[in-house]
Amino acid sequence: MTLGERFEPDALVAAACAQAGSDDFGDDGWQPGLTRVTDDLVSEARLSAIGVEIAYLDMIRALKNRLEVIAWRRQHPEIAEQPVTAPIFIVGQPRTGTTILYDLLAQDPQLRAPLTWEVDAPCPVPQPETYHSDPRIAQTQASIELSEQIIPGFLAFHPMGALVGQECVRITASEFTSMIFSVQYRLPNYYRWLLYDADHSGAYRYHRIFLQHLQSGVPGQWLLKSPAHLWQLDALLAVYPDALIVQTHRDPLNVISSIAALTHHLRRMGSDESSIAECAAQSYEEIVVGLDRAMALRDSGAVPADRVIDVQFSDFMSDPWATIKAIYTSLGRELSSEAATKMRDFLAANPGDGGRGRYTWSDTGLDAAEVRDRVRAYQDRYGVRTEELR
Repeated sequence: MTLGERFEPDALVAAACAQAGSDDFGDDGWQPGLTRVTDDLVSEARLSAIGVEIAYLDMIRALKNRLEVIAWRRQHPEIAEQPVTAPIFIVGQPRTGTTILYDLLAQDPQLRAPLTWEVDAPCPVPQPETYHSDPRIAQTQASIELSEQIIPGFLAFHPMGALVGQECVRITASEFTSMIFSVQYRLPNYYRWLLYDADHSGAYRYHRIFLQHLQSGVPGQWLLKSPAHLWQLDALLAVYPDALIVQTHRDPLNVISSIAALTHHLRRMGSDESSIAECAAQSYEEIVVGLDRAMALRDSGAVPADRVIDVQFSDFMSDPWATIKAIYTSLGRELSSEAATKMRDFLAANPGDGGRGRYTWSDTGLDAAEVRDRVRAYQDRYGVRTEELR
């Protein structure tokens, strides 16, 4: 079988339908994204033999999960009537502390984060009594640990776990309008389509369907996270008008070198041909577009000021507890002693390592003066401190 045949959209759809026992995808807005992803997987991704298998499974999982969620919704129409109230979204450039902030806030029993296992295997709907013992947890954890065997050191670079909160890009993968694909694989045409031309409204509508699905089993106020939301704050608020947004801020130059190194690390799982400089060029383009777009939306009032809480990465790293208390005050919430204790215990068990030299600016091949000039308006707008380049 040729690579083109392996990733032929109709064949992927047929295989997913056979596995799910359904052919109802809901609406069909996901189809253009699938075509663009698969075109680039064939012609641009430089997949290794194992990369072909990983990418194939990614496509099938995204399709199958969508089929199963829609089928469950048809069988339980009351799910569609349930509101998603005041979700909290952590956004910001990648590598700006969003993950550890997300993990810490997720320790609050009053907040509900979508865990990796239920995002990867959402059907049947998770239930409270088996939420931390469901057999899907062990299956998901085994898959995560396999990634560490393929690329040793991966989990140190980007910690993951079946019982840890998952990013929204894993949800919107089923709309095939998601940064998860263009980070994990070299997809130059797809990422530019995603950045400039794609309609993300369908991805957020499906995202809401997915949250309704999960909360029908285990309810709660949603805590969500993805740097990708920074690029689409207007589309997010169109679906979640009462959303609360926590935006993290950091010197974009160290962000670019860090995300380029992580992207390169991820792509090595599926390709023997990746370079940090190529990843950095993509990251640079994406970051400046995202920052400019978010600033314009906020300054125009399209994103109301009272719906956004700004967090400086440097402040968070130097005193996480002061930052968290300030966030709770802005949210109008009380940080309970139980939540605070759980957060401190989590941080003690997951202290991080500060990067340990895994990335340096020199690896990017970019001109620091040019990039600094390009992001100066963002730094001035939010008072973002210039960091020493690593």
